[in-house]
Amino acid sequence: MMKFTLAWLKEHLDTDHSLGELADKLTMIGLEVERIEDKAKLYAPFVIARVADAKQHPNADRLRVCMVDTGSGDPIQVVCGAPNARAGMKGVFVPPGAYIPGKDMTLQVGTIRGVESRGMLVSEFELQLSDDHEGIIELPDDAPVGKSFAHYAGIDDPVIEINLTPNRSDCTAVHGIARDLSAADMGVFKDSAIQAVRGEFPCPVAVKIEAPELCPAFALRLIRGVKNGPSPDWLQRRLTAIGLRPINALVDVTNFITYDRGRPLHVFDAAKVRGNLTVRRARAGETLTALDGKTYALDDMVCVIADEAGVESLSGIMGGEPTGCSEATTDVLIESALWEPKNISQSGRKLGINSDARYRFERGVDPAFMLPALELASQMVLDLCGGTPSQNTVAGSAEAPEPVIDFPVSELKRLAGLTVPLPEMRRVLERLGFFVAGQGERVKVAVPSWRPDVQGKADVVEEVVRIVGVDHVPLTPFDRGEAPRKPVLTPIQTRTRKAKRALAARDLIEAVTWSFVPHRQAELFGGGKSELVLANPIAAELSDMRPSLIPGLVAAAQRNADRGFADVALFEVGQVFCGDAPGDQFTAATGIRRALAKPNGIGRHWQKRDGAVDAFDAKADALAALVAAGAPASALQIASGAPGWFHPGRSGTIQIGPQNVLGHFGELHPRTLEALDADGPLVAFEVILERIPEQKKKPTRAKAALDLSPFQPVERDFAFVVEQSVKAADLVRAAQGADRKLIAGVTVFDVYEGKGIEPGKKSIAIAVTIQPRDRTMTDAEIEALAAKIVGEVGKRTGGVLRG
Repeated sequence: MMKFTLAWLKEHLDTDHSLGELADKLTMIGLEVERIEDKAKLYAPFVIARVADAKQHPNADRLRVCMVDTGSGDPIQVVCGAPNARAGMKGVFVPPGAYIPGKDMTLQVGTIRGVESRGMLVSEFELQLSDDHEGIIELPDDAPVGKSFAHYAGIDDPVIEINLTPNRSDCTAVHGIARDLSAADMGVFKDSAIQAVRGEFPCPVAVKIEAPELCPAFALRLIRGVKNGPSPDWLQRRLTAIGLRPINALVDVTNFITYDRGRPLHVFDAAKVRGNLTVRRARAGETLTALDGKTYALDDMVCVIADEAGVESLSGIMGGEPTGCSEATTDVLIESALWEPKNISQSGRKLGINSDARYRFERGVDPAFMLPALELASQMVLDLCGGTPSQNTVAGSAEAPEPVIDFPVSELKRLAGLTVPLPEMRRVLERLGFFVAGQGERVKVAVPSWRPDVQGKADVVEEVVRIVGVDHVPLTPFDRGEAPRKPVLTPIQTRTRKAKRALAARDLIEAVTWSFVPHRQAELFGGGKSELVLANPIAAELSDMRPSLIPGLVAAAQRNADRGFADVALFEVGQVFCGDAPGDQFTAATGIRRALAKPNGIGRHWQKRDGAVDAFDAKADALAALVAAGAPASALQIASGAPGWFHPGRSGTIQIGPQNVLGHFGELHPRTLEALDADGPLVAFEVILERIPEQKKKPTRAKAALDLSPFQPVERDFAFVVEQSVKAADLVRAAQGADRKLIAGVTVFDVYEGKGIEPGKKSIAIAVTIQPRDRTMTDAEIEALAAKIVGEVGKRTGGVLRG
């Protein structure tokens, strides 16, 4: 993120464009505007006022009752506790209903110790201008009563916040942002030359670089006899506007240049530095108390600046508290150096420090600006604090690479589809700081030192396109060709997505678990083969590739139960491993339900859904996932039996014939739960998506791709009493066989044994969907089909219609 004010931008860009136009253009050229903070609107209620009268509060020694003249109407009564509140002074008044940013509150009419207060005289703290809350703001006698304080104080400048991509290190500076806007014809870029400061004596502090791979160059200057103190109002307001706290003139100068030019610097109190400076790797056991007040333990990954007493600064990240500058500082060392970006990033992450300096150095700063930045800072210090400068001392080399790209002009058309004349292309690139040489079909493009992200022809094309405008890229349809478009997703990717949607629709929550399980669990679920044992596991308990997703989901459900969320329903679609060959790896869709986590809104209205989960819930989930993934619903068969981790009498297998087992479902065996250290009741299913047969690519004449009937379907319920040995699937197939053209579906919705049913028998209730094709069926035709269904079921299963 990068913040700056409109007035700050205009110091580098001569423009008449409005704030909105500038913001729109910033986004269009790749510097996306995240937010614009309208300070004028925020501070609109705050006006300049005069305290006409101030009397002691009758019930409090430290309070005064002030009559405040706001320039409109009668004086307003305000109870104030500031020690400097007195008659005749001018301050800042805010009425009830206004938002106080420093206290994050909306002011209301209040009664303080029995006296009504109808407003507030504010301090700089309440306006977030500084941390000063000892007294209210005092203004000069000529401050105009009734006028806007924000406009008077110059704090009504809008603040623009942009979201920078990591490659645009040059736009961590207001200067760089202005350059881009100028190239986009939004104004004239102000790029004034920086004059060198003449040194009066040699710098007495020498610099030695022991780690040139981490610090290619280091420049230093001493300024003697400075008078440090608060920075001027304009500088404080500029820093405060972007959320920085003014500290003192020396520190504020470095913070200003960090944002103005994207160039972090550091200042040392020279009196606190012992001897010469050395840039080296930190040593084991060394520590540093940084400017944030925290103490950091260092190792040889971290680059540091040290003197003869030890570490004084975390290079390119943050300075040290022992050598920090204060108002007592009279001699200051100003440092400008180059740091290796990767090391800065690694060290910052290791230490947990996010600073403005790290943000810029890890992206890469302009190496050619190392010495000019030192000169700029020196001049500002001399202007604000006085003093006598030394000559610069430089260690290492700050030579910037000068890459030159051989650029075919046709590359712009090839990569972006945009035609831009060479003179216009040259104008855009040169305004961005590039140098373009040559004519004709190929030119040489020299990359400026502040653009390390531009490394090839495609980068040059990007620069031209973003400045000319992506809205100028012509709309060109892709040539589809005569052949039909191939699907983007593979069949297994399509099945995975559809299965996930179906399971989520059934109130299961998606989980992502480890692809590894303990060896004992792998053996329990049919794995544990030597080829699936990891040679270097990340943990001793994650030693084997998982043969099933069930152990991970059960562990997740148990963790939820241990924390008070017992009724959980989870699913995962992921890889399972049966061997080390490519054909031994499958995509499984797996789900579990625990305790009372039954699916909502599924089943008949009279069916109770508030009991514990059972095998039928897992069966319904498995079938829903398979059908959604493309399995033919009419071909799915339910068979008894399941792997040993399921309960033998409360589980089943889903198959398309005995040779193609798609998966299993049921209640987990008590021994399985014990081995997994989990509590029940718990049901699960697991189906293999690769085993779903592929659909025919070319439909036959008898099977159209989509055959929808215009007539209303009819649903009839039947309950048959059959022998206990009769399988529900056999009864379903018998009902379907009564008329395969008219019967669109048969589902079981109830199985009952008990009172009213003879011993040794059971009742199976089915719902039959009848779909007319060519006309609406009459009642007589429906009754005839119902009789046919009853007859077919009786013939094939021995079932009789339940009375």
